[in-house]
Amino acid sequence: MSSLSSSESDQPRVITCKAAVAWRAGEPLVMEEVGVSPPQPLEIRIKVVCTSLCRSDLSAWESQSLLPRIFGHEAAGIVESIGEGVTEFEKGDHVLAVFTGECGSCRHCVSGKSNMCQVLGMERKGLMHSDQKTRFFIKGKPVYHYCAVSSFSEYTVVHSGCAVKVDPLAPLHKICLLSCGVAAGLGAAWNVADVQKGSSVVIFGLGTVGLSVAQGAKLRGAAQIIGVDINPAKAEQ
Repeated sequence: MSSLSSSESDQPRVITCKAAVAWRAGEPLVMEEVGVSPPQPLEIRIKVVCTSLCRSDLSAWESQSLLPRIFGHEAAGIVESIGEGVTEFEKGDHVLAVFTGECGSCRHCVSGKSNMCQVLGMERKGLMHSDQKTRFFIKGKPVYHYCAVSSFSEYTVVHSGCAVKVDPLAPLHKICLLSCGVAAGLGAAWNVADVQKGSSVVIFGLGTVGLSVAQGAKLRGAAQIIGVDINPAKAEQ
């Protein structure tokens, strides 16, 4: 169970909660009590309701040298508190966390290529974009973030540009998949390939992204969708 530090102030305080922490590469994650600092300016703290596992998490866990770390980057949850300057979110909002954010003002964001945001792009140092510090700690020692999300924790802090408000009626256990693999596949079909009605589509690799490409192509009205994969087990699925 999580607990909120007592204070007479209305300002967010440190939260103590459970998180799955990676201490050594390739070794089992350990459930630990971690401290989660309050959100700083332009940040929000999220109560993680649902998170999913991506192959990227496994690859990083097997080889990552930046430890201890909290993995996970596909998540949906509820805003617990907001930092100074945050205007697009309120406490109680349902949100989807994303690992490549949008600052809304860099040249890529204003050109419509926000997936290449120069400010909130892929974070590889295990730190927050804003001040290059962590928001997690164990016994005063820092615990690193992963992909600016770190959803294998009951609570996490993300930049407000790395979250999207969603309809409170949307099932969080399903939409958490939209944070990475599903969005990548749908986006490939809709935005990159721009699949047209009646066209034929060939997809190489039928993992989460490939299957999401198939869904996107179907939604766009493709007449024929062909899947290619060297794993024979995929044919049975």
